[in-house]
Amino acid sequence: MPDPKQRDPLLFTSKQTTVSGDASPETKLVARCRAGDVDAFETLYKQHGARIYSLASRMAGSPEEGEDLLQEIFLQAYRKLDSFKGDASIGTWLYRLALNHCLDFVRSRRAKMGKLTDTLDTDGSIEPTALRETPVARIDLQRGIEQLPQGCREAFVLHDVEGYDHKEVAGMLGIAEGTSKSQVFKARMKLRAYLRRT
Repeated sequence: MPDPKQRDPLLFTSKQTTVSGDASPETKLVARCRAGDVDAFETLYKQHGARIYSLASRMAGSPEEGEDLLQEIFLQAYRKLDSFKGDASIGTWLYRLALNHCLDFVRSRRAKMGKLTDTLDTDGSIEPTALRETPVARIDLQRGIEQLPQGCREAFVLHDVEGYDHKEVAGMLGIAEGTSKSQVFKARMKLRAYLRRT
């Protein structure tokens, strides 16, 4: 059996190896996944599945569709694992893959429906209201997020829900940083208006 210490450093950048040349635990895990080790892929799923499921559910607008997307994302990750270059962590790579898959899903669904959901009027005069942390309030908030126009929803979910800064959101969505700020602001105003009506 070949020594993995001799193979792994060739697969990834030096950033992912220790000073002594030994592969990091993440590098070893990815190498095992590439070699078809089902237990290693299950470990990868356990480490990153919850965060990706959370993103998928919010972007899709329902837990059921989020579950379906989660399975599709990890199937895609399994197929594309050879394209992972090690420039970022495997978690970052998976998250970008998931985000792209979710965005494709949202665009495809909207194209099929043949309509946009830009139906809420922006009302800048509404004062911010504290969101109640109750199950009903969370359901109302989720419904409000579903009503947002695509650009607003994507920026809002990534910034306010997932915690990325505007520069990161801009990079992920391929928009200007100012556009990210504008979209998040519009989303907040629309959500406040929606929540006051419910």
